[in-house]
Amino acid sequence: MSHSDARRGLIAKAWAAAWGQGDVDALDTLLSPGYLRHSSDPHPQDLGAFKASIVSTRAAFPDLVTTIDEVVVEGDRAAIRWHSSGTHVNSFLGVPPTGRHVDVSGATFARFDGDRIAEEHVTWDPRALLSALGVIRVGQD
Repeated sequence: MSHSDARRGLIAKAWAAAWGQGDVDALDTLLSPGYLRHSSDPHPQDLGAFKASIVSTRAAFPDLVTTIDEVVVEGDRAAIRWHSSGTHVNSFLGVPPTGRHVDVSGATFARFDGDRIAEEHVTWDPRALLSALGVIRVGQD
Protein backbone atom coordinates (compact mmCIF):
# COMPACT_ATOMS: atom_id res chain seq x y z
CA MET A 1 0.00 0.00 0.00
CA SER A 2 1.39 3.40 -0.97
CA HIS A 3 1.78 6.27 1.50
CA SER A 4 -1.03 8.13 -0.33
CA ASP A 5 -3.34 5.10 -0.08
CA ALA A 6 -2.59 4.83 3.65
CA ARG A 7 -3.46 8.50 4.14
CA ARG A 8 -6.70 8.12 2.15
CA GLY A 9 -7.63 5.16 4.32
CA LEU A 10 -6.82 7.03 7.53
CA ILE A 11 -9.01 9.97 6.44
CA ALA A 12 -11.92 7.71 5.47
CA LYS A 13 -11.77 5.72 8.71
CA ALA A 14 -11.54 8.75 11.02
CA TRP A 15 -14.30 10.68 9.17
CA ALA A 16 -16.63 7.67 9.25
CA ALA A 17 -16.13 7.27 13.01
CA ALA A 18 -16.40 10.99 13.85
CA TRP A 19 -19.08 12.22 11.45
CA GLY A 20 -20.87 8.88 11.00
CA GLN A 21 -20.94 7.48 14.53
CA GLY A 22 -20.09 10.55 16.64
CA ASP A 23 -16.82 9.00 17.86
CA VAL A 24 -14.90 12.28 17.70
CA ASP A 25 -11.93 10.82 19.60
CA ALA A 26 -11.21 8.77 16.45
CA LEU A 27 -9.91 12.05 15.02
CA ASP A 28 -6.93 11.79 17.37
CA THR A 29 -5.41 9.25 14.98
CA LEU A 30 -5.79 11.67 12.05
CA LEU A 31 -5.34 15.19 13.45
CA SER A 32 -2.28 16.55 15.23
CA PRO A 33 -2.62 17.96 18.78
CA GLY A 34 -1.91 21.44 17.37
CA TYR A 35 -4.51 21.05 14.60
CA LEU A 36 -6.22 24.16 13.20
CA ARG A 37 -9.35 24.24 11.02
CA HIS A 38 -9.93 27.35 8.92
CA SER A 39 -13.31 28.24 7.44
CA SER A 40 -15.27 31.41 6.78
CA ASP A 41 -15.00 32.24 10.50
CA PRO A 42 -12.00 34.55 11.06
CA HIS A 43 -10.94 32.47 14.08
CA PRO A 44 -9.72 28.95 13.31
CA GLN A 45 -10.99 26.01 15.37
CA ASP A 46 -8.55 23.95 17.37
CA LEU A 47 -9.00 20.21 17.81
CA GLY A 48 -11.26 20.53 20.86
CA ALA A 49 -13.52 23.11 19.20
CA PHE A 50 -13.74 21.02 16.03
CA LYS A 51 -14.77 17.92 18.01
CA ALA A 52 -17.38 19.99 19.89
CA SER A 53 -18.79 21.29 16.59
CA ILE A 54 -19.19 17.72 15.29
CA VAL A 55 -20.97 16.70 18.51
CA SER A 56 -23.36 19.69 18.31
CA THR A 57 -24.00 19.12 14.60
CA ARG A 58 -24.81 15.44 15.20
CA ALA A 59 -27.08 16.40 18.12
CA ALA A 60 -29.05 18.75 15.86
CA PHE A 61 -29.07 16.28 12.95
CA PRO A 62 -29.04 12.81 14.59
CA ASP A 63 -29.54 11.03 11.25
CA LEU A 64 -26.58 12.89 9.73
CA VAL A 65 -24.81 11.05 6.94
CA THR A 66 -21.53 12.47 5.68
CA THR A 67 -20.08 10.90 2.57
CA ILE A 68 -16.60 11.40 1.20
CA ASP A 69 -17.01 11.72 -2.54
CA GLU A 70 -13.34 11.93 -3.42
CA VAL A 71 -9.93 12.13 -1.75
CA VAL A 72 -6.82 13.19 -3.62
CA VAL A 73 -3.50 12.94 -1.79
CA GLU A 74 -0.27 14.31 -3.14
CA GLY A 75 2.78 14.64 -0.94
CA ASP A 76 1.80 16.31 2.32
CA ARG A 77 -1.50 17.65 0.93
CA ALA A 78 -4.98 16.16 0.67
CA ALA A 79 -8.17 17.41 -0.99
CA ILE A 80 -11.43 15.92 0.24
CA ARG A 81 -14.76 16.50 -1.52
CA TRP A 82 -17.74 15.60 0.67
CA HIS A 83 -21.48 15.97 1.14
CA SER A 84 -23.74 15.63 4.17
CA SER A 85 -27.46 15.20 4.69
CA GLY A 86 -29.67 14.99 7.72
CA THR A 87 -32.89 16.08 9.38
CA HIS A 88 -32.91 19.11 11.68
CA VAL A 89 -34.63 17.81 14.84
CA ASN A 90 -32.83 19.77 17.59
CA SER A 91 -31.61 23.37 17.93
CA PHE A 92 -28.57 24.23 15.81
CA LEU A 93 -26.60 27.48 16.07
CA GLY A 94 -29.60 29.11 17.73
CA VAL A 95 -32.05 27.91 15.08
CA PRO A 96 -34.94 25.96 16.65
CA PRO A 97 -35.70 22.55 15.12
CA THR A 98 -37.44 22.79 11.77
CA GLY A 99 -37.90 19.10 10.95
CA ARG A 100 -36.47 19.83 7.51
CA HIS A 101 -34.12 17.51 5.65
CA VAL A 102 -31.00 19.32 4.44
CA ASP A 103 -28.16 18.58 2.05
CA VAL A 104 -24.84 20.44 2.05
CA SER A 105 -21.55 19.86 0.30
CA GLY A 106 -18.05 21.21 0.46
CA ALA A 107 -14.35 20.58 0.18
CA THR A 108 -11.58 20.28 2.72
CA PHE A 109 -7.95 20.97 1.89
CA ALA A 110 -5.55 19.45 4.39
CA ARG A 111 -1.84 19.69 5.15
CA PHE A 112 -0.09 16.76 6.80
CA ASP A 113 2.78 17.19 9.24
CA GLY A 114 4.25 13.73 9.46
CA ASP A 115 1.44 11.19 9.75
CA ARG A 116 -1.24 13.58 11.00
CA ILE A 117 -3.13 16.52 9.57
CA ALA A 118 -1.92 19.78 11.10
CA GLU A 119 -4.18 22.19 9.27
CA GLU A 120 -7.34 22.21 7.17
CA HIS A 121 -9.08 24.82 5.07
CA VAL A 122 -12.77 24.06 4.61
CA THR A 123 -15.02 25.62 2.02
CA TRP A 124 -18.80 25.20 1.93
CA ASP A 125 -21.78 27.49 1.60
CA PRO A 126 -23.51 27.99 4.98
CA ARG A 127 -26.21 29.97 3.14
CA ALA A 128 -27.34 26.70 1.52
CA LEU A 129 -27.86 25.21 4.99
CA LEU A 130 -29.70 28.29 6.28
CA SER A 131 -31.85 28.35 3.14
CA ALA A 132 -32.71 24.65 3.51
CA LEU A 133 -33.70 25.32 7.12
CA GLY A 134 -35.96 28.15 5.97
CA VAL A 135 -33.98 30.78 7.89
CA ILE A 136 -33.02 32.79 4.80
CA ARG A 137 -33.94 32.81 1.13
CA VAL A 138 -31.18 32.48 -1.44
CA GLY A 139 -31.66 33.28 -5.11
CA GLN A 140 -34.64 34.57 -6.98
CA ASP A 141 -38.26 33.43 -6.95
